[in-house]
Amino acid sequence: MDQPLTIVGSYVSPYVRKVLACMNLKGLGYEVDPITPFFGNDEFRRVSPLCRIPVLIDGEFSISDSSVICAYLDEAYPGRPLFPADPRDRARARWFEEFADTRLGDLFIWNLFYQKVVHPLVWGEPGDQARIDKALNEDIPAALDYLEDELPAGGFLFGEIGAADISIASFFRNGAYAGFEPEAARWPRTAAFVERRLAHPCLAALLPLEDVQRNADIKGRRQALLDAGARLTEITMGEREPRKGMMRL
Repeated sequence: MDQPLTIVGSYVSPYVRKVLACMNLKGLGYEVDPITPFFGNDEFRRVSPLCRIPVLIDGEFSISDSSVICAYLDEAYPGRPLFPADPRDRARARWFEEFADTRLGDLFIWNLFYQKVVHPLVWGEPGDQARIDKALNEDIPAALDYLEDELPAGGFLFGEIGAADISIASFFRNGAYAGFEPEAARWPRTAAFVERRLAHPCLAALLPLEDVQRNADIKGRRQALLDAGARLTEITMGEREPRKGMMRL
């Protein structure tokens, strides 16, 4: 690969986090353009017609949508697979990814994280408290009841960590940013599943950059991330050789 891949997106997005963690897992070098949500420009709209993150840029090729990106990475860059080889397991993995991106996305992002964290920061007023309460008291518990019956008691979903594991765990980090974490007494499998995956190097290595973005003023986050990138140039890949995690405008 002549030049590193580029990902356009915010570090605190669960969809961006999923893609970056999968790239870390595959040992791919990449750069990140740390766009601040809600402040995209015309160039961003050109590469992402739906104005969604992440966007992957691979030379002259660009594509958006985290699931499409992960599938592309697995097909274009062989090596450490993101999905299991068995067709039924692969279908199951894609179902978990879809469940995370849609159902967990609705609950943890739009009904909780956006209302409690993003809405006050961007618009300067509280989010919809009724929506928050319904998510916390009804909808999130129902989703976790489903996961509790589906997730393994130990280990990973399909023998080793992959896109499905990462997809599910990613949304729980945003849940934690909004003050929610699964109760181990009520959902022991889910709580342990999330804890193991968020502690994996492919995801844990991204936390310092997320902290920079969360703690900076929203309009000054790009420069803060660039400054942090000068200090945090190595992303730990577990058993793999560390690669560079550069950031650019």
